Amino acid sequence: MADEAPGAVSLDSYQINIEGQLIDVNIFTSLEGFSYYYIAIQNITQSTNIVLEKIKEEFISRINVGEIEFTSEGMAESIKDKFRKEIFFLIKKYFPGADQRTSEMLINQLIRQNIGLGDIEILLKDKNLEEVVVNSCKEPVWVYHKKWGWLKTNIIIPTEEKVRHYATMIGRDVGKEITVLKPLMDAHLMSGDRVNATLQPISSSGNTITIRKFAVKPWTITDMIQSKTINYPAAALIWLAVQNELSTLITGGTGSGKTSMLNVVCSFIPINQRIISIEDTRELMLPNDLHWVPLETRLPNPEGKGEVSMLDLVVNSLRMRPDRIIMGEIRRKAEAEVLFEAMHTGHSVYGTLHANNVRETIVRLTNPPIDVPKSILSSLSLIVVENRNRRTGFRRVLQVAEMLENGDPNMLLQYDVKRDDLVPVNDSISTVDSLELYTGMSKKQIEDDINEKVSILKRLIKNNVNDVHEVGSVFRAYYNKKARELRTSGK
Repeated sequence: MADEAPGAVSLDSYQINIEGQLIDVNIFTSLEGFSYYYIAIQNITQSTNIVLEKIKEEFISRINVGEIEFTSEGMAESIKDKFRKEIFFLIKKYFPGADQRTSEMLINQLIRQNIGLGDIEILLKDKNLEEVVVNSCKEPVWVYHKKWGWLKTNIIIPTEEKVRHYATMIGRDVGKEITVLKPLMDAHLMSGDRVNATLQPISSSGNTITIRKFAVKPWTITDMIQSKTINYPAAALIWLAVQNELSTLITGGTGSGKTSMLNVVCSFIPINQRIISIEDTRELMLPNDLHWVPLETRLPNPEGKGEVSMLDLVVNSLRMRPDRIIMGEIRRKAEAEVLFEAMHTGHSVYGTLHANNVRETIVRLTNPPIDVPKSILSSLSLIVVENRNRRTGFRRVLQVAEMLENGDPNMLLQYDVKRDDLVPVNDSISTVDSLELYTGMSKKQIEDDINEKVSILKRLIKNNVNDVHEVGSVFRAYYNKKARELRTSGK
């Protein structure tokens, strides 16, 4: 496909295996239009597609596909199994010579097109994609690629009715609705992918669907260091802070990697502590040996009942004897006040906030709609700012700062663009003071501890340990060793 476009230059190519069907993906750029393209080739001939369309019509005439509701993943699989049997007979009727593998591929293709999201599901299976976007039926589907950024695909939704049908189907399967009277919808697929949909005339060009894909494999500190998002000293400093229960806020712009960094930060938590996480949509995936209770908000039903808000869960979490509280995103004053009060009463709190740098973080926290007094910001120990360069697509930790007693920040590390690295700016004041007060460690011992952590992180990189559970096991082994050393020393 790339060679058919004038002035096209191939950038990348790979295959996706979707239930036995191999999809060829080609990524190229057109020098004439300065555009980037994502071409998915399904390797199905035109004549086969014509016969599949005939099977589709006969299948629909037998079963009312529009009335299907998937209220759980188990029910979805049950319905798909039932349809497989129906479609299998039709496949044998129209493709009598098809072997088992070909039959399965054709069955999956028909199920995807009739009771799934069509060719969008191909994009959802590509682990290299972060976002899948339908702007209208008038233009191709767009995707955000981890390596190549925004790409225009060769997948087109034929009509606005089809786009709306997909949005309605997504909402219905999770108890949401999108109508002319309620033209905006936030929902999620059963896979965990977050979905936003809008209807005309709110989106004047057409109906839209935006899907932010759930990371099947969460980022680990190994991934962060290998991708140069963070360096060893900064990672070791954050590890030391989390180990010793210093509250940390991850900030940054949209798509900068705040949740990924939050997942990494929380992987440093020792095993013998109770963790309560609070999210609008479940995204965190912590090591499986942690004492972790994930909570998720719930929107009201169409009658306006049954809502469970972020504030409800924050207040409730304090009754669950937490040692650590994780909040997906801080948005409102009431939530922030409860969280800062929790910090004052001895809980460690970790969360995210939309702000592009440390200065903006302080401004956002101390002004509406959050609007907490500056005097209570000293309860927070560290601010870690994430940044994504929209031109290159690279994500980097932009700043690491500590909070002083008067609520002002003290910049510890800042990203140097020319060196592509985090560099020291100021010596620590409050973090070192807190560690000396609560752990008895001297400055020399703190420095030695950070160096020891750097050596452990280097071993993770050397051995390519990047599974979240395996990385967690390494941290837990470290904590067990430290506990044995303390018992031996009699402290």
